[in-house]
Amino acid sequence: MLVLGFESSCDETGVALVRVPEQGAPQLLAQALHSQISMHQAYGGVVPELASRDHIRRVLPLTREVLAQADVDLAELDVVAYTQGPGLAGALLVGAGVAVALASALDKPTLGIHHLEGHLLSPFLSADAPEFPFVALLVSGGHTQLMRVTEVGQYEILGETIDDAAGEAFDKSAKLLGLPYPGGPHLSRLAQSGNAAAFDLPRPLLHSGKPDFSFAGLKTAVLTQVKRLGEAPTEQQKADLAAATQEAIVEVLVKKSLLALKLTGLKRLVVAGGVGANSLLREQLNTACAKRGVRVHYPELSLCTDNGAMIAMAAAMRLQRGMAVLQSGPDAGGFEVRPRWPLGSI
Repeated sequence: MLVLGFESSCDETGVALVRVPEQGAPQLLAQALHSQISMHQAYGGVVPELASRDHIRRVLPLTREVLAQADVDLAELDVVAYTQGPGLAGALLVGAGVAVALASALDKPTLGIHHLEGHLLSPFLSADAPEFPFVALLVSGGHTQLMRVTEVGQYEILGETIDDAAGEAFDKSAKLLGLPYPGGPHLSRLAQSGNAAAFDLPRPLLHSGKPDFSFAGLKTAVLTQVKRLGEAPTEQQKADLAAATQEAIVEVLVKKSLLALKLTGLKRLVVAGGVGANSLLREQLNTACAKRGVRVHYPELSLCTDNGAMIAMAAAMRLQRGMAVLQSGPDAGGFEVRPRWPLGSI
């Protein structure tokens, strides 16, 4: 069985092809991805209307590229999967519309996939794939959650952010420091030359005893420090504040992850989402988990951001387990997207 997957929830257009064997793990045959970062940089953030228009321009050329890479014809496809939500409504409509139109033309079924489930299952595409059950740290620009993952479709939220996500804390702090969009990677690079001990920043909810997060107070503390530095801080001062900010975010993520592991008694941790590419986070999680006999799994760096491979993979894993609710026949031309879609509801 061949599954073509579309991802268009925000500012990346992703298309991928996955083969679902009768036995064994699904295999990624080809993928293509276009990032809109350069387009949105002038605005300091994602402009939803521009994002939607760019998805329209990119999705068909990327689809042709993926099919050519895999040497597969359209007629050979069995299922067309797409991100149904959550995300930007207009952006989601592009991927969903193309997926449903293509499937209708080919008389093939479609499958809507939850964006966060795609992230959760993306480490199964890596060489060091995890095994169920595990604790998952889903950490990105829009989401910061800890979950117990028992199997595909069985997700129990252990804790989540009550305000800003970790990725937002990175990006907003970077903007306060005058760094370009997207701020998180720029802040992490600047932090490499900084002294994290130069600033004393808060770690909200660190000792609450619950695996919940809060990063809004940290962002406010960074703003306070920026104001104290005045209009012309030195590059070293900016690097020190970047390092302190990154250290505070990473410490909270690591300690909350360890708390979730302790509460569940599990010995396997999966990290997914864009912030999962942060080198300091990986270093500190690896060290802390090694001391406790916990295995840590990450997606490949290229799969930390939004991508079509994770959508096709999630669809493939659902198909293997007989959990896919496929749309086909006369009603397949109708579809809906879910800009707000709690993971616990699937």
